[in-house]
Order: sequence, then C-alpha cells, then structure tokens
Amino acid sequence: MNETIVNKVAGSGLITLNLEAYLPEGEFLSFDLKEHLFMGLILKEKDFREALKTMDWQPFENQNVFINCTADAIIPVWAYMLVTTYLQPVARDVFVGNEAEMKKYKFIKKLTQINVEDFRDQRVVIKGCGDVQIDAFAYAEITKLLLPVVKTIMYGEPCSTVPVYKKK
Repeated sequence: MNETIVNKVAGSGLITLNLEAYLPEGEFLSFDLKEHLFMGLILKEKDFREALKTMDWQPFENQNVFINCTADAIIPVWAYMLVTTYLQPVARDVFVGNEAEMKKYKFIKKLTQINVEDFRDQRVVIKGCGDVQIDAFAYAEITKLLLPVVKTIMYGEPCSTVPVYKKK
C-alpha cells in the first residue's frame, strides 16, 4: 500500500504573518533630563543650553533614544524640543517618553509600513507563538490594518488556527 502524504497546510493558500519580523531594531537609550536639573529640581535655561553644546553625542549615534525625566520636576516643553535638535542628526530615532512607549511606537511605525495590498483577498494567519512575547496591542494593530482588505484573519499556526474575521 503506497499512500502519498499530502501537506494540506502548504496547499491551503494561507499566508502566515509573523509579527516578530516587525520588532524594533537596535538599542534603546535614555536621555534623562534629570542629569541637567539644578539642585535636582529646576532646569536653568542658560546652563542647560551650555551643557548640550558641550555634550558628547557620539554614544547616541544610530540608537533609538527616548527623552525622559526620572525626577519629579516640571520640565518646559522647549527642553524636549532642544534636546531633539541635538539628537536628531545622530540618533536612529528620537522619542519623548519611556522605553516601553518608544518600543510600542517603533513597532506600530514598522507595522504601518506594510503594503496591505499584498494581502488583498487573502487568508491570513497571524502567528501566535514564537520566540519573543508580542503584546496584545500589536495583534490589534495588524488586525486594524488588514481588516479592510483580507478575506479572513486567523490567529495561531496554520495547522491550528482560531478564526478572528471572515469577510461577508
């Protein structure tokens, strides 16, 4: 008895989308305004401007830099703008907030660069298991992007999926 093994998953026409491919790349460094506060409380404009002029910006080269202040201080908005003018020419990306917020921002930014037309009228499986934990926001974002164009969206692995959406 000679039976041929047929890979039904390969012949199903499913497209698997692995969100790990959209994880932000590079290191994430903090530019903490706390280091530039007078007595740990206030930002003195003249001193701050001088410190930025003389600062070595090389450590931030080609890095994802988030600007924050870990001290309980009121920071004027222009301070974030001023730091950005120094970081923008050297850093990969600049963001105001914490590391987790920047990673989320970078992830969403990468997802929105997907050409959704590549998925028009396709059956898409959003891979659910992998080497890296992907937060729920990413699954919601990819669903929002693909919803207008795909035939179906499923979650999981091609051999075991959970239906999420089916075009009517």
